[in-house]
This record gives sequence, C-alpha cells and structure tokens, in this order.
Amino acid sequence: MKPTTRSRILDHIRKHQTSSVREFSQVLGLTGANIRHHLAILEANDQIEVVSRRQEGRGRPAQIYGSSRHVLGDGLDKLAGTLLDVWLDSLTDEKLEAGLKAVAKKFSVALDAKAPVMQRLVRTIERLNELHYQARWEAGAMGPRLILGQCPYQSIIAKHPELCRMDAYLLEQCSGSPVEQTAKLQPSTKGYPFCVFRVSGNR
Repeated sequence: MKPTTRSRILDHIRKHQTSSVREFSQVLGLTGANIRHHLAILEANDQIEVVSRRQEGRGRPAQIYGSSRHVLGDGLDKLAGTLLDVWLDSLTDEKLEAGLKAVAKKFSVALDAKAPVMQRLVRTIERLNELHYQARWEAGAMGPRLILGQCPYQSIIAKHPELCRMDAYLLEQCSGSPVEQTAKLQPSTKGYPFCVFRVSGNR
C-alpha cells in the first residue's frame, strides 16, 4: 500500500530529526500549501511540533518541525518516582501526611466555602481537568461522586499508592467537603481505569 503524505512526513522527521516546509516540499514533491495542510493535522494530533525557527532566505524565519515531546517522551515519571523515593525515606508517617496535604493545597484552587455545592463541584471538575484527570461528577443516593477518568500518575501509582491520599486531599481542598475513595483504578468499558471519590458531607 502506498504510504500517505503524513506517514512520509513522519518518516522524514524520524530520519532527519527536523525539517522546514521548504525541505518537506522538495523531498516529497508537494506544494508548500499541501505540506502545511498535513503539518497542521499532525500538529493538532500532537505528533509533531515547532521546535525552532531559522532563516531560509528573505522574509520571516521559517518554522522548523520535529517530533512532539509527547512522541519523544520525557522521563518525568522516572524522575517523579525517584524524587518520591528519596522524599519518603526521610519522612515519618505524620510528616508524610502533612506533605501530601501541602502538595494537594498547591494543586487546588481557592473556592468560596459558602458557595452552593453544585457550583463548588463544577469548579472542582474544571480544576481536575486542568491537571489532566479527565474528571466528571454525578449525583448519588449517598452524595455526589467525583469520577477521575484518568490517573495522571498511573505509571508510578503502583509503587506510590500514597498519591491516592494526595488525590483525596486535593478533592477536599477543591470541593470544601470531606471525600471517601470508593473505587481505585477500576476497568471501564472504554479500557481506561478510573477512580471514584464520594463527597460525604459539607463543611
């Protein structure tokens, strides 16, 4: 099967690391407009990104494209796991809980404690999604449920389950209400594991 234009662009980047629209056009035998169309789609899909600019004749510097950081990876999971190992080795249980609460507070957003529960829940979900939790909330007989559709720390959570307690503290800070975890990394019909926290009361 004949390779698509986008697969040829990605193959060129893999071989040469970076390229400009002009270089793509020369190598692939396509117009600049055609190349820009495919680059825009690849960029929207987080497969490539603009990594620098350079002068290619007169006019504005040309954008230089390369693989996105999402594709290349960044090793942050290993760094975070190692930092946690070092940090935890030096803490008592009491200081660990205080530290988890402090981190949660840094992640949280200030809310008016007198605001209606629904308003606080909506803002809580907005904040969680800014932190990549893919969260939502739904009503329940025993109180609202906060559903985290994605664990941002999934690559290190097995070794560092204390991060679930940090999540609980974060939810309490954001919602202004006590929470209780009722499900942890449960498989969903879509294949992504999810966690559930029940809002157990109002402060």
